[in-house]
Amino acid sequence: MKEDWKERINRKTITISIIVTILVATFITMIVVYYSNREVREWIDKNIFQKEVMQDKVSTIELKENENANIHAFSKYIGVQNKNKFTIYGSMGNIEKTLEIEISNPIFNSANRFLVIAEKKGKKVYFITDKEITWETEIEGNISQVHVNKNGYVAIVITDTSYKTIIAMYNPEGVPLFKTYLSSTRTADIAISNDNKYLAIAEVDTSGTIIQSNIKVFSIEKASSDQTDSLESTYQSEPDKLITNIRYQDKNKLICMYTDSIHMIENKQDTVLIDNKNKKMIFQSVELNNCVIGIEEKSSGLFTADSIVNIINIENKGTKEYIVNAVSKEIYTYGNRIALNLGTEIEFINTDGWLVKRYIAKQEITNIVVSDSIAGIIYRDRIEIINL
Repeated sequence: MKEDWKERINRKTITISIIVTILVATFITMIVVYYSNREVREWIDKNIFQKEVMQDKVSTIELKENENANIHAFSKYIGVQNKNKFTIYGSMGNIEKTLEIEISNPIFNSANRFLVIAEKKGKKVYFITDKEITWETEIEGNISQVHVNKNGYVAIVITDTSYKTIIAMYNPEGVPLFKTYLSSTRTADIAISNDNKYLAIAEVDTSGTIIQSNIKVFSIEKASSDQTDSLESTYQSEPDKLITNIRYQDKNKLICMYTDSIHMIENKQDTVLIDNKNKKMIFQSVELNNCVIGIEEKSSGLFTADSIVNIINIENKGTKEYIVNAVSKEIYTYGNRIALNLGTEIEFINTDGWLVKRYIAKQEITNIVVSDSIAGIIYRDRIEIINL
């Protein structure tokens, strides 16, 4: 009896071991096939992971037709500015908060849980943390651009004063820190470092026969006490290169986007990350976390073309490739999310080069807003919500 009992235990143990081994082998095989076989990955994404969503299967925010609503995605919310009210909606289309924001033509900028709303070519600025107004102010001159970093430091670009441009800095409590004055150049973009130490200003000088783009980096600490000694460094581009965007990444890497390339400035060294020469580059962006992207159009047939998305990690310079069998009409980037507008479809991918969601519509898509965790597909009478 004792031997029979031991034999049954051994058989049961062997059977369980075999089943576990088969399951592990199957799981590993599925992972390998998922990573290596695009057709299998498409089927699994659609039928198992449910990454494909249809237009009539999502939550919506109703909009009144013929009203001039301005929409922005930030954090896990979608905000709608209309008639001096900023209504904040959650992921199911429910109203979470309504704020009094006396702005009719807003410009937005957000990072982390912070959102800045300013009156374009106006004077009012509102700073929102999560769903509450933390501070507000009015400035002298007209606002052309705002920027907030992930810790809540704010820079405001002001024009139409006695200077060509003024950049005003504020801390997260709304306390003015300093102002920087530019007498002859146009500001293309601004960026605040993630450690709150530096303000970078991309400026374009068009006064001569050729365009000259420069980047000036100021010490925020020095400028707050003595602005005359706050300039840390100046970087001058090659002649006739037009700078369009700059963004600070971790470890004070400053990413600079020109019309024909993307560069990284680190420890005062300029490195080319993307060069568009001899490429049909249709889009590029630096508005991502520690990554940049370039999207190249390549012919795939007599009348067809693919969009090749190259995602470059600025830490290790590694490249991830994502291929779309269509030409992208527009792209939207934020944090770790990349949205590709393909006309009646949008593919949301992450910076690792994997599909997050695919949205399929019955009509042409003309505008979307996106953050790390939520996206809004904007139509005339509604916003359709995609949770990422």
